Parts: sequence; structure tokens; C-alpha cells
Amino acid sequence: MRISKPHLRSISIQSYLCLLLNSHFLTEAGIHVFILGCFSAALPKTEAIWVDVISDLRRIQDLIQSIHIDATLYTESDIHPRCKVTAMKCFLLELQVISLESNNTNINDTIENLLILANRSLSSNGTITESGCKECEELEEKNIKEFLQSFVHIVQMFIYTS
Repeated sequence: MRISKPHLRSISIQSYLCLLLNSHFLTEAGIHVFILGCFSAALPKTEAIWVDVISDLRRIQDLIQSIHIDATLYTESDIHPRCKVTAMKCFLLELQVISLESNNTNINDTIENLLILANRSLSSNGTITESGCKECEELEEKNIKEFLQSFVHIVQMFIYTS
């Protein structure tokens, strides 16, 4: 099964648009549109990225139905909005445990894509430091299904506050 890589798709579409504009609109206005289009290709589209992260999480949820992963993962189930970046970093670290435990190519590829997308969006938040938040090891350990449900919840927090 072929895995979609939305982290690559958005940049390539915008690049083709830039080339199209450059070749057909060599007027001054066309050049301005071309330059703005090229700048927009580099700007983060965080809401769209988080929607793709949720899509990957749903895919992982479906894929783990067919295999048995007996892992407990540090899970933040009561995320305070001021600690969402810290919590997200913990979720991303724990997601790598699923990748190691599963030994499944489809899950591993989906996790790799998700990590790229999420880390790209997190980097757009700069170097935010959140104080008073729990460290990963202080979180309660939960099974993989509860972990993924909480993960979806935190991603939704990023969508609705961006």
C-alpha cells in the first residue's frame, strides 16, 4: 500500500504554480504574483499540517487493530493549553516507541510521515518554553489505544488555537 506524504505534496504544488506564473506572466504584475507565490510556498500551513497529522493518527489506529502491541506509553490525558507544546513533544517521543514495538512497515512509514509533519509545525512555534508542565516520565502510562485518543485530542488543540 502506498503512503501519501502530505509534507511533500504542498510544496511541490506551490513550486509548479510558481513556475507556471513565471512562464506565462512576465509583466510587472505577473512578477509580483510570482514572487508572492514563491514566498507562500515557504510559509508554514500549520492548520493543514495538523489535519494531516490527525489523518495519520487515524491510520495508525486502524493499522494497530490487526497487530498486537503490548506497550504502555506516557500519556497526558488532561492537557492544559499552556503546556500543549511540551505535551506534544512527549507524544512524539512516545510515538517512536510504537514504531520500535510494531515492526510493521506501514505503521513505521505513517509514523515517520507524522513526525515530519508535527515537527515542522512545532518549529513554527519557535523556541517556546513552557513552565510548570509535567515531564514525560511524570505522566501516567496508558495502553496504545488511550494514548492515540489523547494524541488526537492534543492535535485538535493545535488546530483550534492556531
